[in-house]
Amino acid sequence: MKRLTTLALIAGLCTVVGLFLSSGLEDVAAAVVSAGWGALVVVVARAVAVAWAGLGWFVIFPKDGRPSLMDCVTLRFVREGINTLLPVAQVGGDFVGARLLTKRGVVGGLAGASMFVDLMTQAVTQFLFTVAGVVLLAWLAGDGPIVRTVAGGLAIAAPALGAFYLIQRRSGHKLIQALVSRFAAAREWRALGAIEVLYENLKRLYGHPGRIAGGIGVHLIGWVIGTAEVYVALHFMGYPVSFAEALVIESLAQAVRGAAFAVPGALGAQEGGLIALCAVFGIPAEAALALSLVKRLADLLVGVPGLIAWHALEGKDGAEAEAANAQESDLGLRRDGFPADAFPVLAPVYGSANDRAVIGLRPTEIEGLKKCA
Repeated sequence: MKRLTTLALIAGLCTVVGLFLSSGLEDVAAAVVSAGWGALVVVVARAVAVAWAGLGWFVIFPKDGRPSLMDCVTLRFVREGINTLLPVAQVGGDFVGARLLTKRGVVGGLAGASMFVDLMTQAVTQFLFTVAGVVLLAWLAGDGPIVRTVAGGLAIAAPALGAFYLIQRRSGHKLIQALVSRFAAAREWRALGAIEVLYENLKRLYGHPGRIAGGIGVHLIGWVIGTAEVYVALHFMGYPVSFAEALVIESLAQAVRGAAFAVPGALGAQEGGLIALCAVFGIPAEAALALSLVKRLADLLVGVPGLIAWHALEGKDGAEAEAANAQESDLGLRRDGFPADAFPVLAPVYGSANDRAVIGLRPTEIEGLKKCA
């Protein structure tokens, strides 16, 4: 898989370089500069959208065992940073976020289930957002190749979305296990508990449709907030579009980015998609590429703090674990709660004669243990 990711990254970089060279580097640079303060507005809009997605994660939790809203928002930034800036197929950060949630006092099975349900609500809302974009595009520009292509993609995505839901409903133990093994590291999976516990918590979460509907509503608003990135950036560049046109560009560009999940950062796919979509509304390729650069600036300025927060949280958890181990040592306890001297330590078998005397073994017994080892 690493080899495929590397090849996809190389192909994406080559595509990006080719698009920029063909559009003219000076023209693209001029369009980026013309964005001015609009680029800052785009970054703020992205930060608001990510924080809003944290609210969408928060609302699906039951009242008992629910983390704080701040924890959900903070870890949502961590998820965004990992998925956007690291080569993890755009889902690795979700497993890390679920594991870190267990460090905030949430039971492992519930944390893992919440991650799958949150991914489901995001996928459903992105599907609906894309449908809205296709409908608006057909209304604004008529039936064309882009409409037919995206409609075909939606026809494929619909059963895939249904399958993702079904494997969370007791019929997909093996598929969930394979998914976790594929995208999550060993410690992420251990933190989320056994598969049976995970399914019990999935049943618990899906058993409250009001909370699921709340999560879907929040995420739908979040996608619309993301439309402000396109609307503001293009206005500052001198290419004013209506909000409906901005929604078409944003929704279908996000669909292209999602379809290119195997390419780190959707390199090349995002740029090519924006060029094709902007061309429908008479926006030149250099402006579309400048829009992509502004979006990638938002990826960087919002994602890097998420990665820093991840590092800080991991360091804090490690320090707390070391402190707990030191306290147990001071109390003369092992990690399992037994006194430290309740069981003999076999390491001195390979030490000095005095060490061997401590555990009371005769030389012949020691030689026997060495042979067994």
